[in-house]
Amino acid sequence: MANTSDTASLSDLLPVETDTPEETQAFGAVLAARLGPGDVVALYGDLGAGKTQLVKGVCSALGIRAERVSSPTFNLVHEYAGRDFPVYHFDAYRIRHIDEFFELGYEAYFFGDGLCLIEWPERIEPLLPAETLRLCLLHAGLDRRRILVF
Repeated sequence: MANTSDTASLSDLLPVETDTPEETQAFGAVLAARLGPGDVVALYGDLGAGKTQLVKGVCSALGIRAERVSSPTFNLVHEYAGRDFPVYHFDAYRIRHIDEFFELGYEAYFFGDGLCLIEWPERIEPLLPAETLRLCLLHAGLDRRRILVF
């Protein structure tokens, strides 16, 4: 299992700036090498900040075709079969009450054998494990994005 709670292990990667969606995906692929089963990654950022592009890069590095990856806005979660372990991609944007996430059975995902990547985690913040890796994606002008530990 990767140790995403140790942000020092990411100090050589973050912060980073990207200029295109492809660069954000490429960073996601690099990040994927530091992630593993049992890790939970919360992706904070405004609409269009690159959260889904980052997820595409992580998934691609784990053997999931990037074109299969889309934001699960209306489904809440997409499950992908990675090369070595499952990847669970959440989008909590439409969560109105935290009880909706309980109904989803989030514990089986967060404390299971897969990697969890969560867009709009602020909607479910109280449910995130203490060791969650929190990344913030910020608009830094035009197509530039800045990604940092939050």
